[in-house]
Amino acid sequence: MKTKLILLFAISIISIKLYSQNLKVGDKAPDIVQNLITGEEFQLSELSGKMILIDFWASWCKPCRKENPNIVAIYHEYKDQNFKNGKGFTVLGVSLDFKKVAWENAIKADQLDWPYHIGDLKGWKNSVAQSYSIRSIPSSYLIDGDGIIVGINLRGSDLESKLKKQLKKKSFFSFKNE
Repeated sequence: MKTKLILLFAISIISIKLYSQNLKVGDKAPDIVQNLITGEEFQLSELSGKMILIDFWASWCKPCRKENPNIVAIYHEYKDQNFKNGKGFTVLGVSLDFKKVAWENAIKADQLDWPYHIGDLKGWKNSVAQSYSIRSIPSSYLIDGDGIIVGINLRGSDLESKLKKQLKKKSFFSFKNE
């Protein structure tokens, strides 16, 4: 009986560990497949070669909406930059909204200019949020051109600082103004 209980406990622990995917810096970001707000299917792998901020947010989330101006400013500053491991920077907004109209209105109101906005209108049960183990928002993952996580939950100046560190250094011998 004692052996069965120990075995059952061990299986439970292993199951919990497998179920709760705790992503960390250095891990490969799980692929994402979900529809864009326009209805077209999107895959994260389509953005291979770019620095990407995967931003989990919702129109009803006040801290998310407060952070949006910072993300917009950083997007415009870094979208055309070359990084050590990525050309260009973009944002993939993953919505935990339930209502498409509220989601669309927030995108317009906050001027989220990037073209990648995905969501399945299932709120916290969003399949991407579940695969990334999102438990609160705003949450984010910064991934490089190879899909490797280089930062987690970076906001404002911390996000900008991380992007600066990821920039490709200009050669001393470079005579071109880029």
